[in-house]
Amino acid sequence: MKHIALIATAALALTACASTPASAPTSAAKPEARSYIVSENASADVDAALARARASGKRVLLVMGANWCSDSRALAGWLGTDRFVGLIEREYELVFVNIGMPRTGDGHNLGLARRFGLAELPGLPNVLVLTSDGVLVNPTTATGWRDAGSRTGDAIYDELATLADAPA
Repeated sequence: MKHIALIATAALALTACASTPASAPTSAAKPEARSYIVSENASADVDAALARARASGKRVLLVMGANWCSDSRALAGWLGTDRFVGLIEREYELVFVNIGMPRTGDGHNLGLARRFGLAELPGLPNVLVLTSDGVLVNPTTATGWRDAGSRTGDAIYDELATLADAPA
């Protein structure tokens, strides 16, 4: 019985993070982070990023995901490439937050999403762009990153570059 419950839990968890569609092209050139950054105090990390953003005039790029999610790892991989590092250094204070497995009842740091106006996180990853005052710039697209693993680097870069200058 425990074996069946474990299989059901794993299957449910995997549906929370959209997989790459079968028709999507695969490429060895797509980066993937080996480990998603996990913090002991995500709320303090976000507060520190907001303070740095106020001092620097940048926005906060809050990436909420998990190690088990291939789309979260793919997005983290892109953000670690030289091209993205340049954009992030110019425009953002970056913070990663682990949200665990919300659909299985093992969610973490979900209060941060509510803090910035998102009632729920339907999948992973989630990308919240915040002003230095904590205003969510992209409320309609923040939870729409479940396909991050199948997006091109250009598409991700263009969206983040646009959000860096979008009105709040």
